[in-house]
Amino acid sequence: MTKHVQEPARHVPVIADFDVLVVGSGPAGLAAAIAAARAGANTALLERYGCFGGNITQVGVEGFAWYRHETTVDSEGIGIEFEQRAKQLGATLPEPQSISESLDGEAFKYVADEMVMEAGVSPLLHRLFVAPVLDDGAIIGVIVESKSGREAIMAKRIIDATGDADVASRAGALVCKAPREDLMGASVMFSMSGVNKTEFIEHIKADPQTYSDWAGGEWTIETSGKEDDMFSPFLRKPFELAIKSGLIPETLNTLCGTWGSISEQGDLSYLNLVHLANVDGTDAQDLSRAEIEGRQQAMLAIKALKQFTPGCNNAKLRNFGMTLGIRETRKIDGVYNMTASDVREQARFEDSIGIFPEFIDGYGILILPTTGRYFQLPYRALLPKGVEHLLVAGRSIGGDKDSHAAVRNMMCCAVTGQGAGVAAALSVQQNCSLKNLDVALVQAELLRQGARIH
Repeated sequence: MTKHVQEPARHVPVIADFDVLVVGSGPAGLAAAIAAARAGANTALLERYGCFGGNITQVGVEGFAWYRHETTVDSEGIGIEFEQRAKQLGATLPEPQSISESLDGEAFKYVADEMVMEAGVSPLLHRLFVAPVLDDGAIIGVIVESKSGREAIMAKRIIDATGDADVASRAGALVCKAPREDLMGASVMFSMSGVNKTEFIEHIKADPQTYSDWAGGEWTIETSGKEDDMFSPFLRKPFELAIKSGLIPETLNTLCGTWGSISEQGDLSYLNLVHLANVDGTDAQDLSRAEIEGRQQAMLAIKALKQFTPGCNNAKLRNFGMTLGIRETRKIDGVYNMTASDVREQARFEDSIGIFPEFIDGYGILILPTTGRYFQLPYRALLPKGVEHLLVAGRSIGGDKDSHAAVRNMMCCAVTGQGAGVAAALSVQQNCSLKNLDVALVQAELLRQGARIH
């Protein structure tokens, strides 16, 4: 039987009141806050850590648009600005498998700060969302905890960009989550320093890996066929050799994956090699276990790379991501839930708030957008059932497994974030509910902001 304690009732001070409050500052939340502010709303961006950027800055996923190729019809708007601004500030390197930039996660903290402040967004760092403030089925604010204690922040519209539908779930919206064993794996990202770039690149060129090489070991992969012979910065052989030699345990046959970029100084970054199954990102004990286990596996991966990859013999750990990379937890039951057919068959919607290339990455599927195909994203997928005044942006929008493998990607999260930010701002200005908002007005403002909706 679970023990309980009784907390005393307390008065929580309201420290601010906004038109739009965005909870979570990953690619979705960052884009949402900037878009809402540019649309004229008094906007705040709430973040539990000390920097904005989420998956980019906190997890260390620096390959923001690694899907992009010559014929890709890409998203436009604020997500592209992230990449462009980082490049302007010298905070990128060429991404090795695409026509895109690998972002410097540390420097992007500054890039995000600059974009937030330029847009006039109020920054609320170091505050953890803990509860919604509800009034007759509508969310009107949130309760946060921080070094300052327990505080309330009120807003006319709220955007849940937590990635886990934390706000939606606690506010009573309808959500779903797959069983732990069916969730996409979690990752501990890390980077190395001291790599001899010349030796490393010569080794890669001497034994180039392709996307077809992803299949094998513990991995199965479905492609469309056109990806099979394309170059991929993929690493599996060093770990197979390390297991065979007894350097690392044979149970670590899940160690494999990609590297993101290598600098002239020998920093090998965005090492996506650790994949942890049975991790529920909404369970603190799972997160604790996975953080520790993931770092242990990363150190063994470095040991294998030093021994069996030319150029890495004098390398060492540079840094871990400051938190786990979680790919999937809760999704809302949206007014519309996206489907496998939508992302595979170029769906078109009258209420489109953006486009994303036909890029599917997850559940053993890898389809790259090399033929110009793309799908549209409907506004209705951002609208949760069961609570008013709330939009959801990012990987938690309504959809099935295959659609999640597409919309979870960072650029797509920025697309839904920008759409949510504009919709929230216009809903306040038009004094109408989010579900009754004229989507044509949203589309017009998105076009003004440089997004592509069709």
